[in-house]
Amino acid sequence: MKRSFANRRPTVFLLPLLLLCFVLPAVAQTKKITVSADGRGDFRTVHEAIRAVPDSTHAAVTIFIRNGVYKEKLTIPTGKAPIVLLGEDVQKTIITYDDYASKPDSAGKNIGTSGSSSVFIRGSDVRAENITFENSSGPVGQAVAMWVGGDKIVFKNCRFLGFQDTLYTNGNFNRQYFLNCYIEGTVDFIFGSATAVFENCTIFCKRGGYITAASTSQEQPYGYLFLRCTITGDAAAGTFYLGRPWRPYAHVAFIECTLPAFIRPEGWHNWGKESNEQTARYVEYSNKGAGAATEGRVSWSKQLTKEQAGQYVPGVVFRDWKPAK
Repeated sequence: MKRSFANRRPTVFLLPLLLLCFVLPAVAQTKKITVSADGRGDFRTVHEAIRAVPDSTHAAVTIFIRNGVYKEKLTIPTGKAPIVLLGEDVQKTIITYDDYASKPDSAGKNIGTSGSSSVFIRGSDVRAENITFENSSGPVGQAVAMWVGGDKIVFKNCRFLGFQDTLYTNGNFNRQYFLNCYIEGTVDFIFGSATAVFENCTIFCKRGGYITAASTSQEQPYGYLFLRCTITGDAAAGTFYLGRPWRPYAHVAFIECTLPAFIRPEGWHNWGKESNEQTARYVEYSNKGAGAATEGRVSWSKQLTKEQAGQYVPGVVFRDWKPAK
């Protein structure tokens, strides 16, 4: 008797489906790599762990970093899988390096501001938690602790330590979220062109200077948003500005923040160019503290209405991206 091919078709088509049922859960699993300087993990350095992350895959990889001081100059390149850098304790898990802008390279040329960074995040979809990122070179001019140039980047409960140019947020329209973080510095220590939200962060001002130096492009509707942040530090009264425009269309907003007495009454600086006063977008709403008084603010900054301030929330600023908290 001839067997009908039709009778075997359901089995033929079921096999691929059955295979998918086993393969998809395996692909979806998150891989974990452990870094421990004492040899108790998969790798002794963070650099080695990043190199071990496979290229061009959608499977997330968590790099768990045990407590320790890791003196490494790190790069997370483009093309890597989504990465989570998870520290054991934010006070005790420290990634540090000591380059600075005027330091000569092998050819005798200065490495420059960007080249001075301890950590470079060039890829997108990166998350970091419970880690201290430090530039330990001291007050020697520009010395970046973190250069972040990817999109959809999250920092939660992290610390950024340095003096001038501590945190460099790079890339027009790149979206970067800082939640419950600590950032310290002196001059222009939060700077760059990305769209970044700082929510419930502590901003520690040392000596005197400028908190921000945004270089927001004209096409970007939002630059920096400081939302319910606490500005604190050991600076003397009247020695700090909220910001100055690194580029003409710099956009910075302080919403419901605590501003101490070392914030200058005028609030903002034009970087020595009157033309910046026509383009820079500096706004505030419902701040409190001795440095929050609005009477002495420069005429070219703006105090928002409650309705206008309602547009300064992560859900609006980040467009179609909702970062996980």
